[in-house]
Amino acid sequence: MTTPVREQEQRLRRPAGIRSLRLGATKVSYVPDGAIQGKPLRWLPDTTEEVWTTHPEYLDDSGHLVASIGGLLVEHGDRALLIDAGFGPQSQPATPGNPNGAIHSGALLDSLAELGRKPEEIEAVAFTHLHSDHLGWAWQPAPGSDRLAFAHADYLVSELEWAQRDALQEVASLAPRVRTVTDGEEVFPGVRMRTAAGHTPGHAEYVITAGEQRLIAFGDALHSPIQVEHPEWSCVYDHDPVQAADHRRRLVAELAEPDTIGFGIHFADVVFGQVRRDSDGPTWHAL
Repeated sequence: MTTPVREQEQRLRRPAGIRSLRLGATKVSYVPDGAIQGKPLRWLPDTTEEVWTTHPEYLDDSGHLVASIGGLLVEHGDRALLIDAGFGPQSQPATPGNPNGAIHSGALLDSLAELGRKPEEIEAVAFTHLHSDHLGWAWQPAPGSDRLAFAHADYLVSELEWAQRDALQEVASLAPRVRTVTDGEEVFPGVRMRTAAGHTPGHAEYVITAGEQRLIAFGDALHSPIQVEHPEWSCVYDHDPVQAADHRRRLVAELAEPDTIGFGIHFADVVFGQVRRDSDGPTWHAL
């Protein structure tokens, strides 16, 4: 029989599949698009070889961190919100000098179909931030069509993030559909956006509340569960590593509060979890 510890270690080495939870009348589901490998010393530059020798459970057989790519489907009655839109159709090998290993993605629309949702049923796509691995299917047409995949959706972006956006093609193409939202604004029944700068200037988190329960979709505030134990380790992609680390410390403490679930979009097959404190400090426990 596989022990819970052994099962979590296995899950840390593979990308996430479809997983769903219920929070009262709200259903949340991870919608896979694909996966990306991270070179551990490049992704988390404050770590050392010794760290990864001591914690091989976080690395796949090729010595990479495994990071999922996808979105979070939030369903309330007949209504549906998608948080982040994956990378879109991508297949890239590892290249020397790049912090990433191989990238494979493009399954998000198929994953939505498995969950019984058509893209046209998504009323809004809410972005945690404007990096390309979160925008993919929002700016690219659906396969076999010249129309956007989410043709009927508003695109929700934090006001601060949009004000400081980069002039990239995929970001500029969103403009006609973007509606900016402010800190604390409710964007869907039981879902509020809050700004959590550090990874990007206007990075957003989404807090989903149902009765006494809540789920915090924290975007790229954390890239790997090992950062729960070491929030001081910022990612190479963090815009402001000091600010990002300060926020992570507060976030980890918040995730340890009762009736609180976290959603880590780039976590391996442990995207939903809770933070528990023991004698060694906080750790991520997958659901």
